[in-house]
Amino acid sequence: MSSPAHTALAAGTRTALPRWAETLRQKYLAGEASTFVLYRNVFDNFLVGEVLHDLQSFLVGELFKDTKQQVCEISLERGIRVLGGKADGALAMPDVDADSGALLASLHVLEAQMRGGRSTAVLVPYADALLPAGDPSFMAHADRQLYLAFHRWSLDPALTRGDNITILISESLNAINPGLLSNPKVAAIEIPMPDLAQRRRVIAHLAPKLSEAQLTLFSDRTGGLRTVQLASIMASSGGHGMSEPQRRALILQLLQGTPDAEARATTLAAITAGMTPAEVTRLIEPGRALPEGDANAEVLKVIHTRKREMIEKECAGLIEFIEPRHGLEAVGGHEHIKHELLAIARNLKAGDTALTPMGLLAVGPMGSGKTFVIKAFLKEAGLSAVALKNFRSKWVGSTEANLERVLATVKAMGPIAVIIDEGDRSFGSGGGEDSDGGTSSRVIARLKEFMAETENRGQVLFVMMTNRPDKLDSDIKRPGRLDRKIPFFYCESAPERAQVLNAVLSRYGETCAATPEEMLTLCDTLIGYSNADLEALALLAVELARNQGRALDAQVLAAAAEDFMPPQERDMIEFMELLAVSETSRRSMLPQRFRDMALADIQDKLIQARRRALTR
Repeated sequence: MSSPAHTALAAGTRTALPRWAETLRQKYLAGEASTFVLYRNVFDNFLVGEVLHDLQSFLVGELFKDTKQQVCEISLERGIRVLGGKADGALAMPDVDADSGALLASLHVLEAQMRGGRSTAVLVPYADALLPAGDPSFMAHADRQLYLAFHRWSLDPALTRGDNITILISESLNAINPGLLSNPKVAAIEIPMPDLAQRRRVIAHLAPKLSEAQLTLFSDRTGGLRTVQLASIMASSGGHGMSEPQRRALILQLLQGTPDAEARATTLAAITAGMTPAEVTRLIEPGRALPEGDANAEVLKVIHTRKREMIEKECAGLIEFIEPRHGLEAVGGHEHIKHELLAIARNLKAGDTALTPMGLLAVGPMGSGKTFVIKAFLKEAGLSAVALKNFRSKWVGSTEANLERVLATVKAMGPIAVIIDEGDRSFGSGGGEDSDGGTSSRVIARLKEFMAETENRGQVLFVMMTNRPDKLDSDIKRPGRLDRKIPFFYCESAPERAQVLNAVLSRYGETCAATPEEMLTLCDTLIGYSNADLEALALLAVELARNQGRALDAQVLAAAAEDFMPPQERDMIEFMELLAVSETSRRSMLPQRFRDMALADIQDKLIQARRRALTR
């Protein structure tokens, strides 16, 4: 049964709440918990009605304004402070400094007030600093006392009946003491990144002059940005830099004489808040004409650039954006692979999640073109892409917190591809699991969990590349995580090698004077060359032609081929090829020499190749 104060909370909260706040309210009214942990996007702003709040001002000014006699803050930095409460409630709690002994004593005073019938909301910002993760037996005596006080509060029915609530706030859930989190009367609620509808509302609030079409475009292309980041780039966000009229005047001057200058200046001024004149000039590219039939290209470029800067700063070097320059038309050879990837790209563009894999595993010997082809596929599919960088930290708990920040950002940016190159290094099985206190195993387990979340299908595509899939944990390769295993091999024939050479020269803008017959004759002699070898040979030929001041003809290519020495690691290459054969998910993607081999024969050859390659 709800207390009168609980009923007041239900009646007093008439403003439409964010979903996470409504979840908190419902759980509190149902008596599920009296202590809540808010985590993840806790440093963001929240639009309620027509007001942008930070988290504390939202809790104090909206959620608890008319329902609590007292709202207090407890922190290591500022001790205990009274933040607000009901207008008719006498605020009797004195401010207390942050000395640990005084803080503990003041908690007891506050507890006495709560037991005396004063309904109180207790906010604990940076709760991970006050109640850090760790074994209580290794804590200082004062830290253990603070932990026990909060643990006891969460379980005490007398405090709950008095309509008291404790809100712990931390960006990372893993940074909070696990003993407190495992308490059945403590509920953890994630504050997510803004979704599409929220971004649209925020952008409309910040830049009311935008058209409906612009609102749709901007909200669609700003996935992964927090509300506070949206506010920093939109026109009405204020700040100390150029005002919106000043930016519009500058941009109009830059665009003088170009088509639709007035309309372009108005739109661009709305998304360049906080930028200096030099940054605006560099970003707008006034000398560049607006592409015909693509009126949004300029705006999308600005949004993409600003989004990239903000997210890379937000993730502090944990991820790197990948921007492919070429599509699959620039790939020579690999016809079966291109056919497969083009089909996946079509399904992604069409939003057909049933036919979209959860992840791709590209396997094959070094130099077979895995990285280049995958990047070309990303461009073909129109997918944004990020590569996971080194998110591991030497500090306890930081690695897990870094990973959670990256995963939350990636999920909010979808549809997106997450690239993990040399996956055997990141996900390799083997010894040493306990050398880092179990951090690696926890990180890998969390990544596996995220990769297998079915709601990510069509939104987050994991792409892993490796030439040693045998080193991967077998659980990471199962369907539902990495559904499609795509095998890469060196070119099987002279025509394929000629395609690769021509594609390389075309990408570098070089004209080849050799006839198709001369190219085929040359490529007949390049048996066993990898795609990387062929690229190196082509660039060597370009260098020779320039040094000799002559055309890039068959004689120059032949001289380059005679001079170039490819790596000689045949045993290892054969081993990696057989690994790719054993991992592939479809026989139709295999070269003819492997396509009809029985599984038993593949395994026998693989065992023999492993022995030759690894026992030298």
